[in-house]
Amino acid sequence: MSVAMPSTPRHSTRGVVFVHGAPTALCPHITWAIEAVLDQRVSLAWTPQPILPRTVRTELSWTAAVGTGAELASALRGWEGLRYEVTEDPTPVSDGARWSYTPSLGIHHAMTSVSGDVVVQEDRLREAMLRSRGDAAALQDEMDLLLGVPWDDELEPFRYAGDGAPVRWLHQVG
Repeated sequence: MSVAMPSTPRHSTRGVVFVHGAPTALCPHITWAIEAVLDQRVSLAWTPQPILPRTVRTELSWTAAVGTGAELASALRGWEGLRYEVTEDPTPVSDGARWSYTPSLGIHHAMTSVSGDVVVQEDRLREAMLRSRGDAAALQDEMDLLLGVPWDDELEPFRYAGDGAPVRWLHQVG
């Protein structure tokens, strides 16, 4: 006898893709990558990024299944000259998350609280304490890495330059 199990509901969440800086030649590729993840067409409003000549920026707010933030971050990862962040809001069944990427640092992933604060898991804190071996400066360096401070430091001028930029909302149906 076979019993049909109810399908697990797909919980949805919201998030934002912030492209802080991209060479203009990457714009169509970024659009295609986002469309492939979201499985729908998107229209991105590209504006000049004043911090870095010959680059542009855009933002896209999305609503889709939990886990979409990770898929978006992976789809954009590793392109020359691209700087971006992807956020995914927490839900009753999932933690929030933020992925930050810079060409010089690579990608950083952190869990986030409802208020957007970075949350560091217990085992990662213990490992940082072990690696620092009682050296306060080394512990500070470990904590900075866990919190993504080098990524924040590098991206902050790009974020500030984007103040006042238009934001587009996209809701996935299904």
